[in-house]
Amino acid sequence: MLSGFVKPEFTAVADAFYRTLPEGQKAGGAALCVYYRGQPVVDIWAGSRNRQNEAWAADTLSLSFSTTKGIISTLLHQLVDQGAVSYDAPVAHYWPAFAGRDKSNITVRHLLTHEAGLYGIRSLIADASEMRDWEHMLRTMEAASPAHHPGQQNGYHALTYGWLVGGLIEKVTSQPLANTLKELLADPLNLDGCYIGVPDDELERCADLIVPERKPRVESGNVPRKSLMKKASAQMMDAGLALVGFDADTFQEAMIPKGMSRFDWNATETRQAVIPGAGGMFTARSLARIYSALAKNGEYDGGRILSPNSLGAISVVQNTKRGVVIPLPMRWRLGYHRVFTTGPRTPNAFGHFGYGGSGAWCDPSRELAVGYTVNYGSGSPFGDLRISRINTATINAAERVSAQ
Repeated sequence: MLSGFVKPEFTAVADAFYRTLPEGQKAGGAALCVYYRGQPVVDIWAGSRNRQNEAWAADTLSLSFSTTKGIISTLLHQLVDQGAVSYDAPVAHYWPAFAGRDKSNITVRHLLTHEAGLYGIRSLIADASEMRDWEHMLRTMEAASPAHHPGQQNGYHALTYGWLVGGLIEKVTSQPLANTLKELLADPLNLDGCYIGVPDDELERCADLIVPERKPRVESGNVPRKSLMKKASAQMMDAGLALVGFDADTFQEAMIPKGMSRFDWNATETRQAVIPGAGGMFTARSLARIYSALAKNGEYDGGRILSPNSLGAISVVQNTKRGVVIPLPMRWRLGYHRVFTTGPRTPNAFGHFGYGGSGAWCDPSRELAVGYTVNYGSGSPFGDLRISRINTATINAAERVSAQ
């Protein structure tokens, strides 16, 4: 059963959300919040927050992987708005130790558009557990060498983005990233759940990440015809990916640190670690409220998180070519990517989706914002069809209201 509320004009959005939920008694839950013209029109949740089938609650926090990148990007834009940072200044201007290993010409813009060439995580650390050590990871970024000249091409900085942009924010503000997040976004917007490093007194609100169980491999004997067909299909897919520039080694270098199969995202020490590229814990309500302010020219309830000039700058597409890590044209803005649907076009929309299915985005031209959190399934590094279908239903509903 769904909990929460839905405005009558947006019931189709709730229906689309309901169809994403696990069938039968399978564990897993999700939450969805939609703002339209500055007001919440959908705020719903359902399912379970762990394998013990404890109910997803109104205030449940969910690991949102790369959706976190959109939040720290917003923080950096706020610092630019304040005059503390310039997009075209070298990162080393604010972070002198960053300059070594041919990084002196990397600008803030290069970080935000994934053009810095610093996506390689697998070669930088010996084990994924090192990601929990914030100071160690900042030193690791300082010692890293770019894979190419800045601006030469884009390659998705799947994990390193968090320490690069988050580290820059700390150098500029001279305070912990969590403090800046609280001061610039969580407190002004009165957010009910927005953490990169969950405090002790909020841990009980966290949903568990429910990873699908792996099917046993066929080691010997006769291989069923169905398995052979799947293998042939996979080979054809690999060939197709190679044609569009996908390189498995580059993907692994950027996405999969050594020891990742042992890394426990549900461990308390992981939840409390500062992993700004993938470790944010949010409510869908908080994500939607942040993006609603972006959709409304930076305004919220009489306040403002960004100036109109800044909003104009951050939504401009910076590159349109396929990346060397993800062979898709993500149409990178400054820290955000394009918004995927199963139908409506979204040329003015921007946001960030995450592995596992979560996502948050806005479309200023429609005054629309969406936040979606989920704790089951897998998908691509940028979500899956669940959020795309929800996005389609949301846009269609908003356009029906607009036409009335």
